[in-house]
Amino acid sequence: MSYPTYGQSKTYQIKVGDKNIELEIGRFSEQIEAAVLVRCGETVVHLTVGLGEEVDWGYFPLHVEYIEKLYASGVIKGSRWVKREGHPSDDAVLKARNIDRTIRPLFPEGIKNQVQVVATIFSYDQENQDDMLALLAAGVALEISSIPFNGPIAGIRIGYSKETGEYVVNPTKSEMQKLDLDLIVCGGTDSIAMVEAGADEVDEEVILGGLAKAQEEFANICKTIKQIKDEIGREKVSLVALLTKEEKDKKEKITQEITANFDQQIKEMIEKKAHLSVGRNDMNDLIESIVSHLNEGVLADDEGFKVKKGGVKEILEKLMKQEARRMILEDKVRPDGRKPDEIRPIWTEVDVFPRTHGSAMFKRGGTQAATITTLASPAKGLHIEDMGGEEVRHYLHHYNMPPYAWGGTGRFGYPKRREVGHGRLAQRALKPMIPDQESFPYTIRVVSEIMSSNGSTSQASVCGSTMSLMAAGVPIKRPVAGIAMGMISDGLDNYQVLYDIQGLEDHSGDMDFKAAGTTEGLTAIQMDIKLPGITIEILREALAKAKDGRLQILDKMLSCIDESRSQISKFAPKIVQVEIPVDKIGEVIGPGGKVIKGIMEETGVEIDVDEDEEREVGMVNISSEDQAAIDRAREIVEGIVKEVQVGEEYQGVVNRIENYGAFVNILPGKDGLVHVSNMANKFVKDPNTIVSMGDRVEVRVVEIKDGGKIGLSMLTEEEEKQQNEDRKKRNSKRNGNSRSNSRNRRDNKRHR
Repeated sequence: MSYPTYGQSKTYQIKVGDKNIELEIGRFSEQIEAAVLVRCGETVVHLTVGLGEEVDWGYFPLHVEYIEKLYASGVIKGSRWVKREGHPSDDAVLKARNIDRTIRPLFPEGIKNQVQVVATIFSYDQENQDDMLALLAAGVALEISSIPFNGPIAGIRIGYSKETGEYVVNPTKSEMQKLDLDLIVCGGTDSIAMVEAGADEVDEEVILGGLAKAQEEFANICKTIKQIKDEIGREKVSLVALLTKEEKDKKEKITQEITANFDQQIKEMIEKKAHLSVGRNDMNDLIESIVSHLNEGVLADDEGFKVKKGGVKEILEKLMKQEARRMILEDKVRPDGRKPDEIRPIWTEVDVFPRTHGSAMFKRGGTQAATITTLASPAKGLHIEDMGGEEVRHYLHHYNMPPYAWGGTGRFGYPKRREVGHGRLAQRALKPMIPDQESFPYTIRVVSEIMSSNGSTSQASVCGSTMSLMAAGVPIKRPVAGIAMGMISDGLDNYQVLYDIQGLEDHSGDMDFKAAGTTEGLTAIQMDIKLPGITIEILREALAKAKDGRLQILDKMLSCIDESRSQISKFAPKIVQVEIPVDKIGEVIGPGGKVIKGIMEETGVEIDVDEDEEREVGMVNISSEDQAAIDRAREIVEGIVKEVQVGEEYQGVVNRIENYGAFVNILPGKDGLVHVSNMANKFVKDPNTIVSMGDRVEVRVVEIKDGGKIGLSMLTEEEEKQQNEDRKKRNSKRNGNSRSNSRNRRDNKRHR
């Protein structure tokens, strides 16, 4: 059957866990290589794969775009001036990276045509997660396209609950909130290609169980994908330019000549790279020497054929990679002289910068990360507006790697996808250890500045951030350390897992496996490979060795700072939380924010008010560097929400005078009336003879009427008691006179 078109679209069903997923092919985008519309519940993702022109960029030109549409969940952008979706969110960037990291190793080496994968979210039901649908659709679309691809491959999310000990396949958004593991796994029928996870200190065996669970699901999914390909898939085309026999012979001859005459120089260059001692011109000088040797020697008689520097560089880099791999697999010695299970020397330092709230430096070999922690009020949290609605995040981790980190030059500007991804990985690793807002009401921003890069900068960021947070006085639950593990394989059964890989080993190796956690368990993992896939057995070994490595690193960190400081920096704002009833939030804010703005103007503090829906209370956060200002603002807020009781005494301020009495402010936002009868123990004709505007007067609450109106008195209890007795006497006399007058009138009437 041929590839379907509009009006003849084909629909397929795939069951993943307990969820039914529908795939429709041929409904939209009939001019593109492949288009898949995938649906689960009311979440709908449209994914396309496009094939472009050939370009020579020196790498495979694969582009993955992830487009989140606010209309997918019925949202219009909150900005008054811009309603169109703008730059992709960090979450969208990370979802695109997950697809890219999954599929990139599965394309044949040598493709120069641009390939573009675009996932667009058209409908989002707030429950069924779109990123897993996009991963599945990408695997299907690439299989049925004409683009060469070593699939089938699928991706799913595995959740786990420590309480129940059960795994959940593709959990919904609400289910995910109750789980302790968020594990994204991509792979084929018998191998794992990509792993990404965030966890709340789970054991390595839990991760392995999740991988095994994913492998079970892949068998069924990949079988269905293959059936779809067999039924409607396009015929694959060849995109890799093949060398002629003459070109192959020439390349082989050059390779042999370089190996025979420059073997020692290649080994020396590998050693220099491993120790970061390569000079600016060392590599270029070696290439030029090889070019001269070839053109003036072995190839001198080949008229019309000259070796160019670019061709020699490509062969030289390949030979260096092969030699580095040989050293590790055969000699069991790494390029920098380390054993496979040896970690590079570590240096640590805290309080690097004097005016920051917290700072630390973590250096491991040639990788160096300086991490700075900044504390601010909850009002400074990051407001996110996406398909899921609006939320505020109070813990942020940003990662920057400027060109000087690798000894080069380049542009500065908005962060690249790699920087976004590394920052979020470090954030995920530390997030389970960050205190909640109730116990530590701060917005926390951590920034890792990579000062030198030679492998595993993201895990150096994890280690440096832990120390920076502790130096800042953030009461983290436990310290977190991270390590990057590598692997070299001959493609068969011979492989070597490496501790703490550096840049050269990352470039030459087959796996980059990052693992972060505490003494109690894992908090984040990420795995990328350059092979079509690896087995769970290899991952089991990598996880076990990663645990040993991270605990070694953790010991080094704790020798510098072993616990969070008891006090935050003197330069950080102080924050006090005031818990108030939910129905009092409006009174604290006031109409149009009038009350809360007035408090901030009077005291100079920052105030924000949140509602804790679970506990059904309001939380007022007051922050300032001035403790006296915080105390005054707190006094005002507590006064606003205080319930006035009869008999309480206050020193108030007269703020309004009428002919029947004076209004006195006893608490912020609360006035009471002192009637003229309660101003003095004598008759008062004019209140102005007793009080003036702005006077401070002692008053007592004598009544609270319906509607909350407060009655006050300026009399003492003794004076009020005497006044009541006098009033009773006057009333009694008045009543006696009234009765006497009534009798006299009756008598006069009878006489008449």
